[in-house]
Amino acid sequence: MGKTILIVEDEQNIVDILSFNLSREGYDTLEAYDGPTGLQLALESNPDLILLDLMLPGMNGFDVCRKVREAGSSIPIIMLTAREEETDKVLGLELGADDYITKPFSMRELLARVKANIRRVSMMPAPAAPAELPAKDLVRLGRVTIDREKATIFKDGRPLDLTQREYDLICFLASQPGKVFSREALMEHVWNYEGYVGDVRAVDVAVRRLREKIEDDPAAPKFIVTKRGMGYLFGG
Repeated sequence: MGKTILIVEDEQNIVDILSFNLSREGYDTLEAYDGPTGLQLALESNPDLILLDLMLPGMNGFDVCRKVREAGSSIPIIMLTAREEETDKVLGLELGADDYITKPFSMRELLARVKANIRRVSMMPAPAAPAELPAKDLVRLGRVTIDREKATIFKDGRPLDLTQREYDLICFLASQPGKVFSREALMEHVWNYEGYVGDVRAVDVAVRRLREKIEDDPAAPKFIVTKRGMGYLFGG
């Protein structure tokens, strides 16, 4: 069965272009032209990925994204936005979007991101694959323990409530404690964007959210450490 992409976009010409190109790649598509319909289809049809415009009639993309996540859905969401404001992009990611792409976008880039996000989900429940941790179920790193069998990370013996992306991110960093990984490397290995070149703000947002869950003091991180001008490392 083919993968289904839900397109939530109020501009008919963009919907037509997206639907045509996605169909050529073997995807099935669903279309919604306003926020409430998009939310309904997202929750009732359980698509494999959502392409979600920000500016929508009835309910904007931020609210649709938030309500999808509040319903417990982990469907990958890629936000489509004509806005250049950094705060919009960050807000979308903090509400639970997996990625964003700014209009006008190249179809090649959009299809690559769709494929990468669907591939990431298809790899579950084997989240350790991109992290290349030692081949054992329990990995203890000081106060942090990674339980691969349960796909759960514990701090001081207590499980952390992480998203799949956050789990993948800490697993990858912890695969080589002390080694600095650039944001581009993290986009390639954790986000599965091969040869990634572009905006890496998604990494910073994911790190900030992860720090809020794992650090004693997110303002003075000990586990997910910044190496200024270079990237991030796992300090443990």
